[in-house]
Amino acid sequence: MWAVIADVDMSWPKWWPHCTFAGSLVRAESRSDVQEDILTATTANLNFKAILGYTLTISIHPTKVITPSEIEFDAGGHLEGTGKVTLSPEPNGSTQMDIEWLVRPTQRWMNVLTPIAAPVFTAAHALMMRQGEKGLTKALEDETRASTK
Repeated sequence: MWAVIADVDMSWPKWWPHCTFAGSLVRAESRSDVQEDILTATTANLNFKAILGYTLTISIHPTKVITPSEIEFDAGGHLEGTGKVTLSPEPNGSTQMDIEWLVRPTQRWMNVLTPIAAPVFTAAHALMMRQGEKGLTKALEDETRASTK
């Protein structure tokens, strides 16, 4: 799972439905050719199209990488804040992925509507995350099948 989540090309749009690149990756000079250094030198600008019809453009910039278990990142654009993905091995051989997402919207319309539309925004977010989970699961299954051939 780590190889897919921590891909230096930030290839989430390959497996996450309704997620596309908003532009090319921005990569500052990396301290080394090590995955952690390349990731922390990279910013991906991603579009997430919600079921409600709006699109959020979010920049994801990894700030801390602990291979193979944790990535912390800054988020900017239509949502600003921080996030963290933690991977933990399970006794049955699977991997538990926990996502911490502490952001606030920056678009005026979303801030104005939040007091009354928060449940709808929350439901749209939950659906987007479930779609990402399903896409990731399928990508991992495809990768496993390809490696066993």
